[in-house]
Amino acid sequence: MIANEQQLEDILSLPSAADLEAARSLEGPLLILGAAGKMGPSLAHLAKRALEAAGNPARVIAVSRFSNPDSRAQFESWGIETIPCDMLEPGALDRLPDAPNVIFMAARKFGSSGLPSLTWATNTLLPGLAAQRYRRSRIVAFSTGNVYPLTPVDSGGPTEESPTSPVGEYAQSALGRERLFEHAALTWQTPVTLLRLNYAVELRYGVLVDIARKVHAGTPVDLTMGHVNVIWQGDANSATLRALPLATSPAFILNLTGAATLRVRDIAEGFARRFGNQAILHGTEAPTALLNNAALYHRLLGSPRVSVDQMMDWITAWITQGGASLGKPTHFENREGKF
Repeated sequence: MIANEQQLEDILSLPSAADLEAARSLEGPLLILGAAGKMGPSLAHLAKRALEAAGNPARVIAVSRFSNPDSRAQFESWGIETIPCDMLEPGALDRLPDAPNVIFMAARKFGSSGLPSLTWATNTLLPGLAAQRYRRSRIVAFSTGNVYPLTPVDSGGPTEESPTSPVGEYAQSALGRERLFEHAALTWQTPVTLLRLNYAVELRYGVLVDIARKVHAGTPVDLTMGHVNVIWQGDANSATLRALPLATSPAFILNLTGAATLRVRDIAEGFARRFGNQAILHGTEAPTALLNNAALYHRLLGSPRVSVDQMMDWITAWITQGGASLGKPTHFENREGKF
């Protein structure tokens, strides 16, 4: 079991043999834009550990507003350079260093319905500016499975070839982000990989954590959005690093999640067995859900190392021992695209 946040960070940032192989030939610096979110710190840490273990002196540079000074200090304790920057400020991107490899993570989801103009500026305007600034770089940009429509739960989920039809302004602006990076790939031949991710999970946040905490507290679990896909964040970190060589012009799109379509009912009852209590379930499972078929990712980069059962065991122990929460629920239950 994972005893504390330090051990959790060590596991989330542990590079695999495949990560080391990718890091050996990675040209630096590696620039991570929007690095201080939920996933960015462990991704940057994994990249740094992989480069060091591979004997590659390439630098890792994390760019963010760093509104929390402790976050910046954590990056620097790992040997990662930091640059505080509001990237929406006019001219800010021009002041950043050049880099042959860029990972773009800046995004706005939660609270997006309350201030849609900022959502569009962050999710669409900023990607366009970054794509132009780093048009001579190789770019991996995070997108989301929210660009797909709700699909039948027995369909296996949309593939990269499926038509997009985003629900709500957050998802629409995320598709706008994709379109601007696609424009860069076509206009300037910028090699781009777009990662459509849902949902990353660790012990302090994620769909599995949302369900587990409700079961543990005796709070009803809504079954309406009755099916989901998840992936351990450490596996998503690994895939991100190894997606850099996949970047092409036109842009290469890759769904990123676990192999299975999971029933929310089964997840809730699985946690109830682990906690030794009973899940309170309400609502009726809809025939459609927000899903993602990542068969191409599994074929190209291999299966995730951490299984759903392992994640659930870790989460159960973490919650039982009073482990920390980021306090950022996913709102995966939402079917109207309002976050």
